[in-house]
Amino acid sequence: MLKEQINLKKLPRHIAIIMDGNGRWAKGQGKFRIFGHQNGVISVREVAEGCAELGVECLTLYAFSTENWSRPKHEVSALMSLLVKTIRTETKTLMDNGIKLDAIGDRNMLPKDCISELDEAMEITKANKRMTLILALSYSAKWDIVNATKQIAAKAKNNEISVEDIDETMINNTLTTYKYPHPELMVRTSGEQRISNFLLWEIAYSELYFTDVLWPDFRKEDLYKAIIDFQNRERRFGKTSEQLSEIKK
Repeated sequence: MLKEQINLKKLPRHIAIIMDGNGRWAKGQGKFRIFGHQNGVISVREVAEGCAELGVECLTLYAFSTENWSRPKHEVSALMSLLVKTIRTETKTLMDNGIKLDAIGDRNMLPKDCISELDEAMEITKANKRMTLILALSYSAKWDIVNATKQIAAKAKNNEISVEDIDETMINNTLTTYKYPHPELMVRTSGEQRISNFLLWEIAYSELYFTDVLWPDFRKEDLYKAIIDFQNRERRFGKTSEQLSEIKK
């Protein structure tokens, strides 16, 4: 069993996933793209439960990017409807697993019923402590960084801070992800090897894992493979292997 090979003392605190391949999976089944997104919900449930069972603190899923708004209107509409339905039906799963729901992204772009359903689920699950599931909705890293820059610039303009006060910590604390540790492991499914405007600031030192598995086929065993691969890597953060050996002594 792959699960038994995982060192629970070396788990990544935060895993981020680019859920890619829904459209290609559906096409392979001779179905419309939305069929792939519908089946991808099963993978979301599997991975969320798998992470919670292991003891991962945070899981961020790239559910809908700002660039996705440029897709055909009928697909965007179907995706938003699916999102509302999924949040409504999966809230019980979140409660059963002690998972808190949160979201990052430009909420102003989302339909009102989606915001309402999201807020309700976040309110219902807010006391859960086992794990936090963060949905990146209408999100892009560039949007987040620009938004944070504007906030900091406004403070500087109003003499609330000086230019010298601006540092990595301030930028980090102004991003929508400020509440959470940076992902130690980022996974992308479907064989594509791109970051696609996802958590660009936060994954500066993340380990990147790419798999050919299409998202609707991604299950707990695939999650375990990614974590095992992560645990077999040496994370140096700019240091040499020799320096790390000295630190461990």
